[in-house]
Amino acid sequence: MSKLIAPLNPAAEAFRPAGMLGNKFLNPVPTSVMGAGRAGRMMRRLLLERRQGDPKRAIGPFRTDASVYAVPPVQGLRVTWMGHSCVLIEIDGARILTDPVWSDRASLVQFAGPKRFYPPTLDLKDLPPLDAVLLSHDHYDHLDRATIEQIAALLKGESARFICSLGLRRYLESWGIAPRRITELNWGQSTSLGNDCQITSTPARHFSGRGLWGRNETLWSSFAIRGNQRNIFFGADSGMFPGFRAIGDAYGPFDLTMLEIGAYDADWPDIHMGPLHAAEAHVDLHGKLLLPIHWGLFNLAFHPWREPVERLMAAAAEKNVALFLPTPGSPTDVTGASLHTYWWGI
Repeated sequence: MSKLIAPLNPAAEAFRPAGMLGNKFLNPVPTSVMGAGRAGRMMRRLLLERRQGDPKRAIGPFRTDASVYAVPPVQGLRVTWMGHSCVLIEIDGARILTDPVWSDRASLVQFAGPKRFYPPTLDLKDLPPLDAVLLSHDHYDHLDRATIEQIAALLKGESARFICSLGLRRYLESWGIAPRRITELNWGQSTSLGNDCQITSTPARHFSGRGLWGRNETLWSSFAIRGNQRNIFFGADSGMFPGFRAIGDAYGPFDLTMLEIGAYDADWPDIHMGPLHAAEAHVDLHGKLLLPIHWGLFNLAFHPWREPVERLMAAAAEKNVALFLPTPGSPTDVTGASLHTYWWGI
């Protein structure tokens, strides 16, 4: 059985559990999902504005060499960015898979909606044994039913756990995950994987909902992940807010921060941070290396698909932020050195 444990750092007690208004979760600061008066403008943009988000040429395919996982990471930390917000993390003997999406589309249905730019880099059946699947919130580009159901079938007889934000249990149980495998966390709560790896839920500025109804009835979170030696941060989806500095003070410094840089727009400035704010959040978190996520796989906004990383590189140079930019699907040791593969082309 999983159990909740006290936070590592007493400073974390400053994080209150997520507030609620009725049955709706609230953000840590006032937040608009769509800027005031912008709904009509958004409809006009969807109808009239030329979308630039898809690559003009095929990219990939990329393949993951699963044999690499037979050997532990040299310095205790290795990540495989599978694309978007899915990262296979190996940290001090623990393996954690974040927000896995193997489906062709990030959508309620597979005949419409944002389509992958390239196929999955690894078949689900070839995943190495996992200690945990970490789920930040219920949006389709983070919580994919088909993928969860396949993982549930593949993990029978294993001890892998599903660690998630409040409210996601109902989805997981209905998709075949045994209740004993599920641990829901509120902001400020922690759980251990049993190998001295501690996962703590931390605040994020976003929203939830999988349709026209039920918005914000499940929680959205970021996570601090601490092993015996290494310490990392998975930001999932979040707009910029002062909480990053508080998280960094309580749980940092971080060897690696994973922060979203894609799907930003002036019409929804509160819920996605974009490249410039990602660099600023990394500094607030006391991060050493920044791995940008939430870009380069799905067309979820109006900007060109490569723009997020191009803008991030400019912002990182200005703010002296060291970037970690591995090729999708490539297991890559995190040694402290920056990395630029330019897989997207220049």
